[in-house]
Amino acid sequence: MYEAKNFDHLLGTPGFSDQLLKNHFTLYQGYVMNTNKLNGLLDDLLKDEKTNTPEYAELTRRFGWEFNGMRLHEYYFDNMSKEPGAMDTNSKLAQKIISEFGSLANWERDFKAVATMRGIGWAILAYDETGDRLFNVWINEHDVGHLAGAKPLLVMDVFEHAYMLDYGVKRADYVTAFWHVIDWRGVEARF
Repeated sequence: MYEAKNFDHLLGTPGFSDQLLKNHFTLYQGYVMNTNKLNGLLDDLLKDEKTNTPEYAELTRRFGWEFNGMRLHEYYFDNMSKEPGAMDTNSKLAQKIISEFGSLANWERDFKAVATMRGIGWAILAYDETGDRLFNVWINEHDVGHLAGAKPLLVMDVFEHAYMLDYGVKRADYVTAFWHVIDWRGVEARF
């Protein structure tokens, strides 16, 4: 059974109204609740030997949506801070970014370009350990676009619920606000 994490410590984060954050926390809690509910329903269908039913198939597909919605929100909130501090440009992550993108500025420009693309989803800096590569990727609808085996390092929610209350349709302004509250220690620890 999954339990929703408490992210109330983010209330008062510059650039994010408390109402926006509270709404977002409630949405996240719904993903946790639905992950648990679907897991229970799937367990019941398995016990009742109903795994060859359309209900089982659709609930199994839906489970990925709810689980990834839960986990991506946890990464997102975990990589935010009211007192973030700057990226350590001598860290292993910063040096890897420079080796992959040529400079931190190039990487930032690329990440922000991904984050401001039209559509709903997530902008993620992902690390492929097997290939020892970093990628800025777009995850669509929680469950489409993940790089298999890649570890999410920096996760940014770019669904409208993450910014519309405070920024309207000005996603670029939200991206700028988010950039100022990234907890680089947490992002670097994932690497």
